Amino acid sequence: MTTLRITEIFKSLQGEASTVGRPTTFVRLTGCPLRCGYCDTEYAFHGGDVMTLDAVMDRVRELGAAFVTVTGGEPLAQKNCWPLLARLADAGYRVSLETSGAIDIEGVDERVSVVLDLKTPGSGEVSRNLYSNIPRLRAHDQVKFVICGRDDYEWARFKLGEFSLADRVSDVLFSPCFGELQPRDLADWIVADSLPVRFQIQLHKYLWGDLPGV
Repeated sequence: MTTLRITEIFKSLQGEASTVGRPTTFVRLTGCPLRCGYCDTEYAFHGGDVMTLDAVMDRVRELGAAFVTVTGGEPLAQKNCWPLLARLADAGYRVSLETSGAIDIEGVDERVSVVLDLKTPGSGEVSRNLYSNIPRLRAHDQVKFVICGRDDYEWARFKLGEFSLADRVSDVLFSPCFGELQPRDLADWIVADSLPVRFQIQLHKYLWGDLPGV
């Protein structure tokens, strides 16, 4: 029987990426091999409940949102994440996958929008970036950078050009590290440089605070 270890399944507004503001069901898988300094989901590193794929699908159906985000932790750390993504897409949901980019995304269902988080130096995990994932990105995927300061911004701006990311994916997302970089500072830098990126803040944190399950 196919199972996954699940930290939580809940419905909220999408706080990030291209579907920001949409009612979305979040399936948060347990476990992550990274330890980013700004991580806001450390509670998902351990524990969770073992659920069958059928049980996960039943819960998603009960919550009723058309959009589903599979996240973590690092969801691809569990091998049964791949069949979960395919099942969700088969059921007609608009599915996104939030992944650190430290695990190979080959084989992720083509109907799923991958949101690849390239780790900046400020994360403490920049060495874990698996750059071989970039050629596997498709036009409907997205790349995210969490910016902790000016050095991170300059690093992300270089990567943006090095890999021609704005031409490769639907959106490149620059997000200020919550509580560490003032959103206005990042917005000013983006405007000054006319970067082809989408500025974003974590909407859910401004609405409900830095809490699980929202």
